[in-house]
Amino acid sequence: MKSNKISPLSRTLLIIAAISLIASLFVPIWAIYLDAPQYPEGLGLQIWANKIAGDVDIINGLNHYIGMKTLHTDDFIEFKILPYVIGAFAIFFLLVAFLRKKGLLYAALISFVIFGIVAMVDFWLWEYDYGHNLDPAAAIKVPGMAYQPPLIGFKQLLNFGAYSIPDIGGWLFIGAGLLVLVAVIYEIKLIKKAKKTAGLVAILSVSLFLSSCGSNGPEPMNYNQDACDFCKMSISESKFAAQLQTKKGRVYKFDDLSCMLGYTKTNESLVVKSFYIGNFTKENNLIDATTAFYVKSEAVKSPMSGNVAAFPTKEAAEDFAQKNQTTVISWGDLNK
Repeated sequence: MKSNKISPLSRTLLIIAAISLIASLFVPIWAIYLDAPQYPEGLGLQIWANKIAGDVDIINGLNHYIGMKTLHTDDFIEFKILPYVIGAFAIFFLLVAFLRKKGLLYAALISFVIFGIVAMVDFWLWEYDYGHNLDPAAAIKVPGMAYQPPLIGFKQLLNFGAYSIPDIGGWLFIGAGLLVLVAVIYEIKLIKKAKKTAGLVAILSVSLFLSSCGSNGPEPMNYNQDACDFCKMSISESKFAAQLQTKKGRVYKFDDLSCMLGYTKTNESLVVKSFYIGNFTKENNLIDATTAFYVKSEAVKSPMSGNVAAFPTKEAAEDFAQKNQTTVISWGDLNK
């Protein structure tokens, strides 16, 4: 007779899922970013389980001109019940792990998926209401224009680009669902019975997935498609391409180091997290601009005549500099 008890692996996954849900209560679940020329650093709206945070006052001021209702945490009943619902699911997962009933495990997954669908539908309806029910007496009226942000992804709204993506809490929430799904798949034997080491690998893989939400590194460049955010020219030469990422997660791409430096000087309010520059010795390879070594020479023909080449090592930079009768300079020298 087959056992109705779930395995130790599934219990572990459920406990991790419960912890992930509890952690999601203390970080933003969703984020909507607005980007426009007059706000180079962008504006951010963070949706927590119990509140709206971020640049709410500025966004409300802008929304007033186009007739959108102002955003206030107290206007949403969801913020009053969502923390309890998430907490209830965390307790449910722990209860299933304690009782070890397969039927409860399946019920946990089904109910969690239904809740996720209902939550996303509710979010879409909220966005629809705010984007379509506009004040007819608004100062700015564009016939036929609605201002509903995207449910997920990017959408252009007049001169603003709107990005809607899960935040840390959202990825924790998704990760919790995936953990329960893995437990169900394991229990119904849709995959071969895992060895003990395979179970550890599965847990490690999910942990890496959750941590990847905040992973560092440059965003891939689409050469001959992306345009420079400073000069608006097409970015075509990878060994001269540059990129910066702000603290708020905005990414700006450039076809030349001089364009990136010019952009930061023009937009002094930018709070930059990372700078990247094309590796002069290797195609399609962006390296940390702050630790790279540079050579400025007429022998270097960059797209916007910055004529600066970046190297990952001092030895490579010195060798190139010696051949062209010049010297190696640092990131600090470039920013003087």
